[in-house]
Amino acid sequence: MDSNPYRHSSNFFDLLTSQQSVFSLVEETVLEDTPAERTEERPPGVKAAKGKKKKNVEVAETLSKFQTMWEIKQQDLAKKDKLTKMRLLESLLAKKEPLDDYEEALKKKLIIECFSN
Repeated sequence: MDSNPYRHSSNFFDLLTSQQSVFSLVEETVLEDTPAERTEERPPGVKAAKGKKKKNVEVAETLSKFQTMWEIKQQDLAKKDKLTKMRLLESLLAKKEPLDDYEEALKKKLIIECFSN
């Protein structure tokens, strides 16, 4: 038996160089398939259109929630205003002594407002 491990080194070297050429081909194809390259293969605006759909849905949903909250807040403010006027009217009606002219005018105005709605 031949005990020289370097006798077949030329075969090993040939195998290594052939593998390097295969790896370089693989690297070239991988580099060509990067996302930047893929976007050029798509029709223009495809990816942008997909992103805008999601954004429009999110914006519309957020806007809808905001409008709902605003409507609830307006209703709440209107009820608080009416409740404040009713308390004021109640305090004017509960007075035992005669009312001043401005209190009498306010009482009439509040009565008209409360019963007209």
